[in-house]
Amino acid sequence: MTTPADRVRELEHKNRTLGARNDKLVELLRDSRDQLTLLRQDLEEMTNPPSTYGIFLEPAEGKTYHQDDPIMQTGGPSVAAQSAEVWTGNRRMRLNVLRSLDISDFKPGTLVRLTDGNIIVEDCGYPDYGDLALVRETLPDRKRVLATDHHGEEFVVKLAGELKAKVGDTVLIDRKSGYAFEVIPKAEVENLVLEEIPDVEYEDIGGLTRQIAQIHDAVEMPFLHPELFTRYNLRPPKGVLLYGPPGNGKTLIAKAVANSLARKIALSRGESEEEARRAQSYFLNVKGPELLNKFVGETERQIRLIFDRARDIAEAGRPVIVFFDEMDSIFRTRGSGVSSDMENTVVPQLLAELDGVEGLENVIVIGASNREEMIDPAILRPGRLDVKIRIERPDADAAKDIFGKYLTPELPYAPAELERHGSAEAAAAALTESVVERMYRTAPENEYVRIRYADGSSEMLYYRDFNSGAMIANIVDRAKKYAIKDVIDGKPDGITEAHLLQAVGEEFAENEDLPNTSNPDEWARISGRPTGRVVDVQVIHHERADAALAGAELADAGAAADRAEG
Repeated sequence: MTTPADRVRELEHKNRTLGARNDKLVELLRDSRDQLTLLRQDLEEMTNPPSTYGIFLEPAEGKTYHQDDPIMQTGGPSVAAQSAEVWTGNRRMRLNVLRSLDISDFKPGTLVRLTDGNIIVEDCGYPDYGDLALVRETLPDRKRVLATDHHGEEFVVKLAGELKAKVGDTVLIDRKSGYAFEVIPKAEVENLVLEEIPDVEYEDIGGLTRQIAQIHDAVEMPFLHPELFTRYNLRPPKGVLLYGPPGNGKTLIAKAVANSLARKIALSRGESEEEARRAQSYFLNVKGPELLNKFVGETERQIRLIFDRARDIAEAGRPVIVFFDEMDSIFRTRGSGVSSDMENTVVPQLLAELDGVEGLENVIVIGASNREEMIDPAILRPGRLDVKIRIERPDADAAKDIFGKYLTPELPYAPAELERHGSAEAAAAALTESVVERMYRTAPENEYVRIRYADGSSEMLYYRDFNSGAMIANIVDRAKKYAIKDVIDGKPDGITEAHLLQAVGEEFAENEDLPNTSNPDEWARISGRPTGRVVDVQVIHHERADAALAGAELADAGAAADRAEG
């Protein structure tokens, strides 16, 4: 018999079951509604006509919207129409703008989306595609530029928005609408010019005191005291040629000039020493061989772009050094080689730019070359690169000065060296003396090459005749590497005399393979040897065991020191 309590429990169970089913039904209906909404949206999108696009030119004036206007109006009083001039479909058209958009936010040159009824409904920003053109001239209104395409055709385009384009820039344009949208960095120009702010000072350069004084007189004095040059009717030089064998500091000097000029010009303007140290100069390092281009006129155009960049930077009142490295590779004497046709146009282009530098403030041209005799004489005549400074190979005193820039007291020296010499400063000085004596010794183990001249005479040259600042820096780096390897192997920490002497031995040994015996005269000229024509080079090969040799030399040095103390 079913009691009332059982009946109640049965009804409660059925109620819970029905409630769960109802919840599932509600969830199913909700999902169905969402799916129907998505299907309806998809259907609407499928039935919508395709959008078209155009280039916004400028707002249009003079029309009024009324409350019953069908152009997506919400009612209300009459308001000023939103209409705009748009370039679309290869023609200029005046189109209405969706009322919810603010036409004042539109900028000339932007891409806009249009409905099937030619109503502007979206601002899509500036186009990221188009044609490339080169800016030849900025027109007086500063809003338009004269540009040319790669075929040489000239046309005028407007600068979109806040775009700033200068002569020589490559810009992205839409020729039909007549707008330039973006400045495109050209890899060819960026690869040719390394633009940097040097931090090299004269104090960082060793062994070139006389040359630094010369370049100070040639470059810094005209910049710092123009009134005196005017008073004495003395024309400042337009450019400087640094020539000499490779690896002896030509590029370092040019960078130091740029840095020094910036600081001294700032001081001359009344700025504090701290402000002067932060003053910026620019160093345009032109890679000479990469200027060459197989297409007619391209090399000349790139030279023009380089000087245009220099002028733009100089207009801000900052010193600019235009540095042509390996100048002999491109500006050779006209008619001297297989590329003489190119040289006949490239050299005159540089001459034209050099002559144009005359009235330009804050710009100096510095060239560097290992073969100054191969540069066209017109470039080196007075009035162009008229100051010539030879960067010599360092002698023993200059080598000590250079070692002092790299072998500093701050480096870790072996405890034995510190105990032997008393301090880090004394150790650095003593090691410098030892390694310089080794490098400049005229002994059989230092014989390098025997050269024979066209007149039948011959000469023995030693390693000291080919030492350079770059070689000295490399010797110190080798010694540091040997010291690090010893620490890794569990040996005492610090640089020793043995490390430096071993580095010298290995550096000399590697140089034995460098002389060009197939063209000895060319090699001799590049190396900075006498101008007499060399017909033969005989390399002196040495049987070496570098570590043993260094150890023996160190033992000899120690024995000599003991004898001196005794």
